[in-house]
Amino acid sequence: MGNKKKKSKKPVKYDRFDRNRPYLNVLDFLAEEKTFLTIVLVGLILAAAVTFNANAAMWLGFFFAAYAAVANDSIQSLGTFIESNRAKKWWILWLFIGGIFVITVTYSFVVNDGDVTYQRLMTLNADGTKAFPHPVDDLGKNFSFFQVIAPLVLLILTRLKMPVSTTFLLLSVFSATSSGISSVVVKSMSGYVMAFVLSFAIWYFSYEVIRKYFKSRKHHQSWSVIQWIISGSLWSVWVMQDGANIAVYLPRQLSITQFLIFTLTIFAGLGLLFYLRGDKIQEVVSKKSRISDIRAATLVDLSYVILLIYKLFISTVPMSTTWVFLGIIGGREIAISIARKKKGKKHKKKAKRLIFSDFSKALAGLVISVALAAAANKGIRDEIFNGIVNFLN
Repeated sequence: MGNKKKKSKKPVKYDRFDRNRPYLNVLDFLAEEKTFLTIVLVGLILAAAVTFNANAAMWLGFFFAAYAAVANDSIQSLGTFIESNRAKKWWILWLFIGGIFVITVTYSFVVNDGDVTYQRLMTLNADGTKAFPHPVDDLGKNFSFFQVIAPLVLLILTRLKMPVSTTFLLLSVFSATSSGISSVVVKSMSGYVMAFVLSFAIWYFSYEVIRKYFKSRKHHQSWSVIQWIISGSLWSVWVMQDGANIAVYLPRQLSITQFLIFTLTIFAGLGLLFYLRGDKIQEVVSKKSRISDIRAATLVDLSYVILLIYKLFISTVPMSTTWVFLGIIGGREIAISIARKKKGKKHKKKAKRLIFSDFSKALAGLVISVALAAAANKGIRDEIFNGIVNFLN
């Protein structure tokens, strides 16, 4: 009797998301994210304070957008690069990616007379008006409160690990009419479908070869060189496509001083991003099947950059690169789950669940974007109201 060992009791683990105690979930979230929430609250107060000062509102909105856009889009343009280079020092990755950014925007600034967006913000509507006019320079008005806080909304969604489209969220609040938004949505939707089909074809028909070749965790050193070249190209093309999301707060043609502030601010933001290793949004990439393998990451980035280059030269209409990336990842996950010869539906269900989760969050971001655009622009509110009335009649 005396030799019997007492069973040690395991500590009870409390689920942070306990459905029976929702009030504790909220309290836990507030305690864990108090620093972030304080920053957002201060940002909202500052936005309200500078709304009636055009210059102050412009720069505050830009500073918010500079980090918010890059932090959210790290999932697609830099996510696989960060994930497969975790062993590398963060500042080496930063200088490489930051240097490419500086070269890319400097080229557009010189060639396009002060425009750093590769003409993305010069897109015209069917009636000849600008699709994304600058509130002060083009319309002679001030920034609205919703335009200034749009990047803060993006930061909150990023914190919640939602891969929403920065293009929809930031550009939509500057669109004077719904036609500007609809053209972006159409181009982005077609990009998603094309990306899904291309990625599915690559990974499904090449699965056996890829699985056999990638079976060993060891890889030839040349893969590192290839990946850095492709990742650098992808980042450069992303800047050409999505640089407009940040520069939308600034004049369409920048002065030398404005250009230096624009460039150095984003360069510093990239440094923080790499120091944090992508922060929480990086988990969207980390969950995917063996994406940390440098060879798999390289194939994903290669298909992605091919589509972005194709879409880049079709038209100057901005496009959601997030949706294209989700198509690339989604097609890959479905292809791998179908091509696997293991019995059971576990992998297929997991792939479908991940894709549905990513897509639904991106779709939620689109709904929020339209709501912000309607709040910021009377023209869009009127169009939505008239559309609802016509539908009901």
